[in-house]
Amino acid sequence: MPFTPKNHLIGLDIGSKTLKMSDVSQNRKKGYTLNKFSMINIPNGVIEEGIIKDPETVADAIRELFASQKVKEKNVAVSIGGYSVIVKKIQVQSMTDAELQSAIHLEAEQYIPFDINDVNLDYEVLGESATVANKLDVILVAAKKELVDEYVNLIDLAGFNLCVIDVDAFALQNIYELNSDDSRDTVALIDVGASKTSLNILKGSTSLFMRDVALGCNQINQKIATKASCSLQEAETIKFGGKSSRITAPEIQSLVASVIRDLCLEIRRAIDFFYSTFQDDHINKILVSGGGANIGEFRKSLAMETGVTVEAFNPFAAFSIHDRIDRSFLDQASSQAAICMGLSIRRTDDK
Repeated sequence: MPFTPKNHLIGLDIGSKTLKMSDVSQNRKKGYTLNKFSMINIPNGVIEEGIIKDPETVADAIRELFASQKVKEKNVAVSIGGYSVIVKKIQVQSMTDAELQSAIHLEAEQYIPFDINDVNLDYEVLGESATVANKLDVILVAAKKELVDEYVNLIDLAGFNLCVIDVDAFALQNIYELNSDDSRDTVALIDVGASKTSLNILKGSTSLFMRDVALGCNQINQKIATKASCSLQEAETIKFGGKSSRITAPEIQSLVASVIRDLCLEIRRAIDFFYSTFQDDHINKILVSGGGANIGEFRKSLAMETGVTVEAFNPFAAFSIHDRIDRSFLDQASSQAAICMGLSIRRTDDK
């Protein structure tokens, strides 16, 4: 049996439609190895817009997912996102770490649109500002306590130990950096989930801009369900080629195209806002992940809307793959695995 470090974590991506788990080990000689990866679908409505509506059903699914892979490890890392999470790059007066720790709540009140007493705050100092003298660049993260408590209680209910709560966009950035060279290119990472889309624009290893868009693949299902007068589960089947007498193939194509247009328009607006703030930067490439990355028309439309090359992101590229894992399954799952893989490389002693 291989030795498991005490700071080892299992990555657990809790989506509104699918749960993903990954088990990764690191060796000085071999680098990173993917030992296990699996997914399980959860019923519609048990998680909506990141809010856990039915924790018992989700907890049952988590236990089933881990049992199916015979995972013994109890320590997990999860991530959160959406409008209950604010990530902002701010500038503060140069000061010591101790002074900043005391002052961060006062600084945060200027940027957080919630009552400061209702959020959990964290921050990371990026260093001295390159543009303003005697200023520090700081990444500020605020998450509503109610949301954090939901995830803490869920993992406890499932019988596991929650060691790390990350942010979706940071998990995406971590796995991208592991898979890329130390380029100074400006890259947009876009993860299209079921109910939301996460955008993180990086220059090298520095995050310049983050935003969540409240659109995802579920909008397609909702439009099909309305048009065909069927359940969301039936709409999912129809979307992937299932036959129905209540909706035609051209009608399905039209609905998919309308959701793609709306999503690409929202992403372009976010990118336009980025350009208005960082006028000297140009995005060299867009990497997409999540369920939306499987929609070829989405990548094509996004490239036309933004004028930037769009590629699907493979989060497994830098990993050795254990012999027990079906490579064809990984090929199919790669687009949905990015955030989960970013969580699996975290450790219990991380900040």
